[in-house]
This record gives sequence, C-alpha cells and structure tokens, in this order.
Amino acid sequence: MAAVGLALGAGALAAEPLPDKSGYTLLNPTPRDLMREMSTDRPDQTESAYTVDAGHFQVEADLVNYIHDHNGSVTFDAFAAPVLNLKIGLLNNVDLQVVFDPFVHARVKSAGGTETTEGFGDLQTRLKINLWGNDGGKTALAIMPFVKWPLPESELRNGKTEGGVIVPLAVELPAGWGLGLMTEWDIVRDSANSGYESEFFNTATLSHSICGRLSGYFEFAATVNTEAGSEWIGQVDGGLTYAWTDDLQLDLGCNFGVTDSAPDYQPFIGVSWRY
Repeated sequence: MAAVGLALGAGALAAEPLPDKSGYTLLNPTPRDLMREMSTDRPDQTESAYTVDAGHFQVEADLVNYIHDHNGSVTFDAFAAPVLNLKIGLLNNVDLQVVFDPFVHARVKSAGGTETTEGFGDLQTRLKINLWGNDGGKTALAIMPFVKWPLPESELRNGKTEGGVIVPLAVELPAGWGLGLMTEWDIVRDSANSGYESEFFNTATLSHSICGRLSGYFEFAATVNTEAGSEWIGQVDGGLTYAWTDDLQLDLGCNFGVTDSAPDYQPFIGVSWRY
C-alpha cells in the first residue's frame, strides 16, 4: 500500500500549486472559502486520510449501534448510543480526536443464565497527521497514532493502557470511484488480561456516488491477533451516506461477519456535523 501511495503521491506533487494554508492554526482558523470538502472517519471502518481544517470542529456519532453474535450456546448482544468521535483541527494537516462510548449495554445469554452489564465504555485519543493530499491530488496519506486510556476496570473495560498506529490511504479512481485502504497495528491485552499481544487490522473500501448527495460504499475488513489460539476476524460491510449540507452528513449501514469469530451482524445509524 505504501509503495502504491508513494508512486501516486509523486504524481500529485506535479499538479498545479495549491493555496498555502500552512499558516492557519487552532487560534487562526481556516477561512470558510478555503475549507476542504468535509471528510469523515465513519461510517465504514476505514479511517479517512483527511484532517479537519485548522480551527474548526467536527462531531461524528453513532446514534444507534447494535452488535449481535450467536456462537454455539452463547448469544451476545450489545447496544451503544451514542458512540462519539470529537475532532478539532490543530494545524492545516493535524487534528486531535477524542473517541468514547458514553453508554454501553451488553448482555450474554448462555445455558448458565443471562448476564447483563451497562455503563461507560472506553476512552481513546488520536492524533491524525496528513502527509500529503489533504487539499488536492488523486491520493492522500495520513498516519494516526492513538492511545486507549486505563480507566478503572469494569465488566466493559479491561482497565489497561492500549494503543497503536493507523495508516489510511485514499485513492481517486476513474469513473468517480474512490478507494480507501488502511493498515493498523495495535498493542492490546490478551484474553486473560495478563499481558500484551499485537493485533493487525486491515481494510479496503470502495465508494461511489449513487444520486446527487447520496453515496454508497462496500468494504472488507480483517483482524489478526498474535495470541495463541486466536482466530482471524473477517467482515463484509456496506452502507449509505447522505450529505444533507456541506457540513452535515447522515449515514446508515451494517457490518456482517464472514468468520465464526466475527459478530454475526452490526447495524448502525449515524451523523457527522462540522462547524
């Protein structure tokens, strides 16, 4: 992915000069007429390679997010509302993000009975740095380190610090198609919460306009963990986005598991708002 991105990025550098926006910061916001088209890290699992303009804010939220998984005699259901990603543009090519789950309700049903738990989920901060293509060109590449903070341990949280780095690449394809590729390396706790393991998450998504402001996407996502005995998780996702205005986007979709270790399905409805 990096090799393809570097080759295409070199071609983008040869295009006509773009407006110099390097002087804009959190305290010196980008003027409205120079702001780039709104880009979100949702609804697909592939993160965007584009940042929020300096001095501007963006809220991205799952209004409803539901997970269902049935495996043998065990059924797992979880409901989260909302799931929030709060963003602020620090520089023209850097934004800061705070991701958290204010309320999660989870239920596990088995032969031994039903266990239910609910409360605040995890808290994560991310820093997205666009390396090229933020304001023009046929490709864009970013790097996004993140950390999950060690909130007190609960039925919903492991109480330990975790983190990693995400590298998203966006490619403009012919005939109006868009390609998103992402690779991610995480350091996560093992299933016994006794040590750390590496986890690798990779995605590919194709998107296209359907009619006017309505667009759709199709995605494949795969997760592999280095813990002994763990199985890879595969998902096929699809959804729709509707740009209500230049600063307001609505979306809906569903992620479907294609391996036994993946959740059976995960429908969601969300919204993104920039100001």
